Amino acid sequence: MAIAVSVPGLVRGSGRWRLVVPQSRSTIVNWTGFSLVIVVTLVVVAVPLLAPHNPLTPVGMPLQAPGSNGFLLGTDSVGRDILSRVLYGARSSWFAALAVVALGLLIGGLVGLIAGAAGGWVDATLMRITDGFLSLPAPVLAIAVVAALGPGFLHTLIAVSIVWWPFYARLVRGEVARLAARPHVESAKLTGVSPFRLAGRHLLPGAVPNALVAASLDIGTLILTLAALSFLGLGQAAPAPELGADSARNLSYFLQQWWIPVMPGLGVLVLALIANVAGDCLRNLMKTN
Repeated sequence: MAIAVSVPGLVRGSGRWRLVVPQSRSTIVNWTGFSLVIVVTLVVVAVPLLAPHNPLTPVGMPLQAPGSNGFLLGTDSVGRDILSRVLYGARSSWFAALAVVALGLLIGGLVGLIAGAAGGWVDATLMRITDGFLSLPAPVLAIAVVAALGPGFLHTLIAVSIVWWPFYARLVRGEVARLAARPHVESAKLTGVSPFRLAGRHLLPGAVPNALVAASLDIGTLILTLAALSFLGLGQAAPAPELGADSARNLSYFLQQWWIPVMPGLGVLVLALIANVAGDCLRNLMKTN
């Protein structure tokens, strides 16, 4: 009889060798899926080394089809390399989504932690403020903020961050309030543990896993949201490489030179798909652990 092992390999049993698949195959698959986030992050960090050309400079004849004269994704209407522009645009979108998620977790997590740990009028006040933000249509509010501040990449990040943190505040507050009723937390209160130590040691660690899962699932949505805002002209000014804006500026070429507006859109699709797969894998890992 073959002996089960924790890693794939060949074992000898019943007089012959056989391949043994690990019992934790789903765990390996989930870890592999989640590692896509790290892989994409490393790739976008290395974009200056990977991009074949400067994304702002014309390097060939305009409107060359994919694969022509060494241009893998072709050239745009002024002769810039589309592959380089997609890589730099993906870099911008990925880091922007991570920045919004990090800022949302910081602000929303702090608000939720204070509300859930303090309770009473502090909880009621903070949650009514949070409800006020949640009651507003997020896309309209983001567009209004960008319109008030002026188009620009930084202004877009500020606008999206303003509408994103309340979701994390609600999530963390619910988890902290649930943990506050646990016996070990009540025991810590009776022993005279300070509120800061109680929140940092007994409440916050229990709320972190669900918040991280929610944040990982939000990365794909944020990539699509940022691309939509840049598509509407609320992102970086031309000729900066931005996936949504590049698709919008070149829509007139869709019927003849389709690759010019389509390739940036495919970049958004790939990033959002990778982020969603990684988020699902992280959620599965949290459930199994």
